[in-house]
Amino acid sequence: MTDGMNTARTVEYLRRLGAGHPARPTVDALCDLHLRHLRTVPFENLSIHLGEEIVLDGERLLDKVVRARRGGFCYELNGAFAVLLTELGYDVTLLAARVYGEGDRLGIPYDHLALRVRTVDGGDWLADVGFGAHFHLPLAFGERGEQKDPGGTFRIAGAGADAAGVRGGHGTADAADLDVIRDGRPVYRLEVRPRVLGDFTAGAWWHSSSPASHFTRSLVCSRITGDGGRITLSGRRFTVTAPDGTRREREAASDEEVLELYGDRFGIALDTVPTVRDAGRGA
Repeated sequence: MTDGMNTARTVEYLRRLGAGHPARPTVDALCDLHLRHLRTVPFENLSIHLGEEIVLDGERLLDKVVRARRGGFCYELNGAFAVLLTELGYDVTLLAARVYGEGDRLGIPYDHLALRVRTVDGGDWLADVGFGAHFHLPLAFGERGEQKDPGGTFRIAGAGADAAGVRGGHGTADAADLDVIRDGRPVYRLEVRPRVLGDFTAGAWWHSSSPASHFTRSLVCSRITGDGGRITLSGRRFTVTAPDGTRREREAASDEEVLELYGDRFGIALDTVPTVRDAGRGA
C-alpha cells in the first residue's frame, strides 16, 4: 500500500471500530479488527444513487469511512481496511477476484477486492470486510480443508479451468487461482498475483455505472449485528436476519423513518432518502 495514514487518523479509525491500538500485528488482533469492522462499518452502495463520486485513493477512502462515518462496497471497505492494517504493522496484499453469479458464471475482471494479510505469529490470512454476507473472521489462506465460521462453512480450494480453459498462475501450482467456497457453493475466484488499488478502477466504474450491475439497480445497506445476525436496509425494506437464518421484514412507512433507520441502525446521517438512480434501465 502506498497511501498512508497519520497517527491521528489511525486513532480515529480505531475509535470508530471501538478498538484499542493492538500491541502487535497478531492473528488475534486481526480477527478482532475484522469482526468489529463488519459490525460497525456498513456494506452499502448509497454513493452510486446519491451521485457521489467513487475514487479509489487511500486518503479519499479514509475520509469517507473515518471522517464521514460511511460504509461502501468492496473496493472502498477493503481498500480503507488495508491502509489501517498496514499502518498497524501488517503485511497486506490486495487481491483481485471474480464473483460467481447465476449458473456459476464468473463476473468481470477486478470484480471484487480482497486482502491477503500476513501476521507476525500465524502466517497468511484471507480478510474481506467488503462482501456483505460472508465469513465473519479471516480464513487461513494456506488451509485447504473446511473452516468453520459464524457465517458458514468455508473452504479455499485450487480452482479448475474457467470457461476459456485457464486456471491462472501461468501453469504453476503455487500461483494458480483459488476458489473461495461457502457451504459447498463457490463464492468468488481469487487471483494470487498482488495488485494495487488503482488496478480496480475499471471494476469500480463498471459496478457503479453499468445497467448490468446489480449495484446500479438496487439499494443496499447492511452490517453484522452483535449476536452474529445481520440487518439490511434495501430501499424502504428493513430486514433483520437472526443467526439461525430466520428473517423479519417490514417496510418503512415514511422518508423520515428511512432516514432514522440509516442513522440509528447504521450510523449514517443523510439529508435525503437515496432512490435507485435511472431505475428504468434494463440489464
